[in-house]
Amino acid sequence: MDFSLWPAASRTWQSVLDGAEYAERTGWHGVWIADHFMQNGDDLTVPVNEALALVAGIVARTERVRVGTMVLGNTYRHPAVVANAAATIDQMSGGRFVLGIGAGWQVNEHEAYGIELPPIGPRLKRFEEACQVIKGLLTQERTTFDGTYYQLSGAPSEPKPANLPILIGAAGEKVALGIVARYADEWNHWGRPDLAAQKGAVFADHCAKIGRDPKSVRRSAQTFLQIVEPGDSEALARKEQLEGRGAHVVMGSAPEVLDVVARYPAAGIDELLVPDAFLGEGNQRFDALERLREEVLAKL
Repeated sequence: MDFSLWPAASRTWQSVLDGAEYAERTGWHGVWIADHFMQNGDDLTVPVNEALALVAGIVARTERVRVGTMVLGNTYRHPAVVANAAATIDQMSGGRFVLGIGAGWQVNEHEAYGIELPPIGPRLKRFEEACQVIKGLLTQERTTFDGTYYQLSGAPSEPKPANLPILIGAAGEKVALGIVARYADEWNHWGRPDLAAQKGAVFADHCAKIGRDPKSVRRSAQTFLQIVEPGDSEALARKEQLEGRGAHVVMGSAPEVLDVVARYPAAGIDELLVPDAFLGEGNQRFDALERLREEVLAKL
């Protein structure tokens, strides 16, 4: 199983770059950036940097790590614009870019910016059309598409990427995983190993319906990972806060964290992402990452 770093887009550009260069230097597999314009909560004073700009900067300053978006929201990004941007970033990266896309979900940013957030049914139908548009533009000389939400007429997208994987972030079992089965090269969702195994079984059923091998789709997942000491009241309070918000969290001693992480491969996960949003600043962040890398990840 591979391990990748997820620097928070709320960090300064220099801090995000420091994280990416740390990942490059210490053997992490990839670097992922979330796509939002504001925090999902009441504190709107927290800055949030734009994802594609961050990714373009990272690929220009690294040479080895894969770099991807986790994930671009379809409701506020037209798929033709996404495809053209992705092809350019892929060129900049020398083939290391992964285009992560999703249907869109964060209510407060849609309200703040006046962007429509349709009900989940129409939103997923729009997203499925977007997947077709993006795949067409990235692989066909010209793309014509006459859908309910998108219409293209002989549209070009040049230069073409050599081999640009499309990752879909999705967890909905009835419809969304069916879209993953049809269009994704990679699939990502939040969750611990037990949830990953459950989602994997549902996904396999969707693949069986269309005759696709579920193992042909690379899988990744993430939780908030941190090694904490039993008496670290601040970390334990943060764990309770995150869990109270419905977040997926793995915090505890190194053996406890290792025990959970070691179960991901059997649940079908090929890559585990480590968000750094709550690991502190400066040396505190890198100390936490190094301890996690040495005491947990290196043992797997």
